[in-house]
Amino acid sequence: MKTTQILIAGFGGQGVLFAGKFLAYKGLVQDKQVSWLPSYGPEMRGGTANCSVILSDTPVGSPIITTPDVLVAMNLPSLQKFVNDVVPGGKIFIDSTLIDAKVERTDVQVFYIPATQIAKDAGFATLSNMVLMGKVMKECGAVSFEGNKETLESFIPAKKANLIDVNCKALQTGYDF
Repeated sequence: MKTTQILIAGFGGQGVLFAGKFLAYKGLVQDKQVSWLPSYGPEMRGGTANCSVILSDTPVGSPIITTPDVLVAMNLPSLQKFVNDVVPGGKIFIDSTLIDAKVERTDVQVFYIPATQIAKDAGFATLSNMVLMGKVMKECGAVSFEGNKETLESFIPAKKANLIDVNCKALQTGYDF
């Protein structure tokens, strides 16, 4: 019986909520019990945003995460706010293109991924969130990597179907990093 609590945090416009929604749908497709709880400020873009995702083999009692197993920090304020909340033995994923700080904790595993630069170099500059999700899926094992296209097809509207393949490429790029 495994439960993984993931907190994804950054600024509005970085795809924080989309990344969380992707993981939640991924869990649903794989018959997991799922909770997805977005939290964002009143600003359309540029305000703070974070998203809690719980993936479990058993029913989820509460969508609130106070001590995540996994933190995905997409900006420095988010890292500073949540770094000490991660459980000992947890994992922290940092977009090192935007965050030059190092985690001082020695009881967590830290992954520095230059996701924004990787996405820019690969031609999908706005998909650093999905580069990070690819790495999260590889290192955490809460959901399998197979079936990403089908998962994306389940919630991306048909009029935006052109985004499915590029999201899959971003996921693969992160997974391979």
